[in-house]
Amino acid sequence: MKKPHTIAIVGNSGAGKTTLLERLIPALMRKGLRVGVVKHDAHRFDIDHPGKDSHRLTAAGADTMVITSASKLAMVKRHAASPPIEELLEGYFSDMDLVLVEGFRGSSLPKIEVHRKEFRRTLICRGERNDPGLAAVASDEPLDLDVPVLDLNDHEAIAKFIASFLS
Repeated sequence: MKKPHTIAIVGNSGAGKTTLLERLIPALMRKGLRVGVVKHDAHRFDIDHPGKDSHRLTAAGADTMVITSASKLAMVKRHAASPPIEELLEGYFSDMDLVLVEGFRGSSLPKIEVHRKEFRRTLICRGERNDPGLAAVASDEPLDLDVPVLDLNDHEAIAKFIASFLS
């Protein structure tokens, strides 16, 4: 089973991680890559809603429920604790060239930290702790760091930086 290349996009809440991912995915796909995404949610979320058959089956007690169509598949799987990122990558992304992970800042994955000047200046990976997995910072202001600082608004350059990891 092939293990996909993986990079985590981390940063403070509201810094623009999801917005950056929205721009990176098509840029990376234009490079011919199959791109998957894992988003960590620190809160409880629901993808099946009351009144829908999928919700009724989950509410009836199914431990795993899959809904599928010609174009999509979704799974609701109950578990006692959030699975480790490595388990998710191995189990669900073997057909991808690259997996972008939003969050999982405590993992050992290589990381790009999103930084905006309007938020606190301390970086997660170079302030709160010195994360050896920090590969770069995507910022809207110049920073003096020991890793490359990429222009947060130049998603093509960030995509090129990420693609360089795949070589």
